[in-house]
Amino acid sequence: MSEPAAPPSTDFTPWPAATADRYRAAGYWQGETFSAWLHGLAARFGDRVAVVDGQRRWTYAELDEAASRTAGTFEGLGVSRGDRVVVQLPNIGEFLPVVLGLFRLGALPVFTLPSHRRAEIGHLAAATDAVAYVIPGVWERFDYHALAAEVRAAVPSLRLVIDATALGQEPSEPFDGTDVSAGDVAFLQLSGGSTGLPKLIPRTHDDYLYSVRASAEICRLSSDTVYLVALPVAHNFTMSSPGVLGVLHAGGRVVMCPAPSPAVAFPLIAAQRVTMTALVPPLALVWLDAAAGATDDLSSLELLQVGGARLADEAAARVRPVLGCALQQVFGMAEGLVNYTRHDDPPELVVGTQGRPISPDDEIRIVDSADVEVPAGTVGHLLTRGPYTIRGYYRAAEHNAVAFTADGFYRTGDLVRQLPSGHLVVEGRAKDQINRGGEKIAAEEVENHLLAHPAVLDASIVAVPDPVLGERSCAYVILRSGAPALTAGQVRAFVRSRGLAAYKVPDRVEFVDSFPQTAVGKVSKARLRHREGLS
Repeated sequence: MSEPAAPPSTDFTPWPAATADRYRAAGYWQGETFSAWLHGLAARFGDRVAVVDGQRRWTYAELDEAASRTAGTFEGLGVSRGDRVVVQLPNIGEFLPVVLGLFRLGALPVFTLPSHRRAEIGHLAAATDAVAYVIPGVWERFDYHALAAEVRAAVPSLRLVIDATALGQEPSEPFDGTDVSAGDVAFLQLSGGSTGLPKLIPRTHDDYLYSVRASAEICRLSSDTVYLVALPVAHNFTMSSPGVLGVLHAGGRVVMCPAPSPAVAFPLIAAQRVTMTALVPPLALVWLDAAAGATDDLSSLELLQVGGARLADEAAARVRPVLGCALQQVFGMAEGLVNYTRHDDPPELVVGTQGRPISPDDEIRIVDSADVEVPAGTVGHLLTRGPYTIRGYYRAAEHNAVAFTADGFYRTGDLVRQLPSGHLVVEGRAKDQINRGGEKIAAEEVENHLLAHPAVLDASIVAVPDPVLGERSCAYVILRSGAPALTAGQVRAFVRSRGLAAYKVPDRVEFVDSFPQTAVGKVSKARLRHREGLS
């Protein structure tokens, strides 16, 4: 369906009016703000425990009250509706009162990750003209007060630095304003790219709550769901797919986990009888290896979600026999589109695909480099638009002209193919494609073959500049602990034995102990290429 382009905006690009009306008529956008949503949860689930952080607990009623008092504190400090507030908090209980309080006030959280430092925080604060910066004080031996002083000195708009762990120590009047609209931007999320400074993604109350509600239903959440927050809580996957917000929507319990390592997470799963958690593929591989020797009782775990990148088929097939729980593959993006494998999908779809979209109105196009749709089942570039996919990044008009088509489709940068069932198979990122003398190599395809080797724990393929072919491929390989040593020749021979075309066999193989990673656990291929001056 074609539609007129929305008028340009430097801050927020709205959906065309007719499209927005259609989404409301379909029931996707229900005109509910996060503040009203939280009030509703408190009314329904009152004394049930909503959040656990160590020995601390918040019931639904207490969470609602804490959000109102936090909103009142911010208002008393001079933060107003529409102001941007940088939020840099780890997996601690204070995250939710802070964020829900800002939602209630109508101020916009600008989500960052605990590992961000002066370059990222300074960029985000300046780009948004942020007036306040919320920190955890000292966390994991890092002093965020010192970081905040540096950022505040460099960003004139930044008036306030607020230690979230000290909130509530001074009495404040609760705030319960009602002038926030469901169509307002609720927050600014970070793009999930692994190169450069992150772009900012404006999400509205209406569109994000639709994604939360639909995700909670598809994932069959209930008041019995106990969700372990293993990944950074501010990451979109952890927040809404279905994540923390989806679990709260269902009346379940959220358990904060300070670190995702098995040594920390496994005892929490046992103690809290966790039923569900979410990981990125590198962490899933670590958990699968650790589970064999684990003494903690993991029998309560019913569902492991894996997303953020494609999980190799061989690893996906190990989840149920090793961890004793179901696997759900998740392919989504902070810009909007979310895909899940379903609970009733046959094993071949759960293991071999990254799911299908959550909404009947998620529109999918798979095109070639000229934007011509490719034949069904063929790999191409994924474009999408729908009721919870943005129409533009925040204050990024020049980038938006490239990242979105004239009729509002978002260019995700992913290479995918679609099965007749609607399920998507992610074949890689367009920027990770290697052009070897005109022959295109999808890095993830070769990586999945490498991961089939019993001695290989993880693998990543990057392009190496070559004066003759333009690019050659280099495979970085991490071997399993205790596995016999391999040579580069043996690795290449194994890949060749899998039946791949000769040009796809890695030209170079390097063995390493670890990969550089982004803050959410994805392999940073840009840093990997720079590791030995490959680019």
